[in-house]
Amino acid sequence: MESGPENAVSFEVALARLEKIVHQLEAGDATLEESIDLYSEGQRLKAQCEAKLAGATARIEAIVVGAGGNAVGTTPFDAA
Repeated sequence: MESGPENAVSFEVALARLEKIVHQLEAGDATLEESIDLYSEGQRLKAQCEAKLAGATARIEAIVVGAGGNAVGTTPFDAA
């Protein structure tokens, strides 16, 4: 699996493939060369998932509640 926008998959698909790779590596049934290829693919998928999560976090907004308890607007998400 190559990296790049033309080969990007959804977060869920990337995460499922990453989990499958982890199980394959943990099973120890792959040859050394296959293990290296799986590890490299896993690194690319991990980076893709992290980028998608960072993008989602940046889009999250917190609801601002006014004195009367009603929502009065939103503010950008602050993970701190």
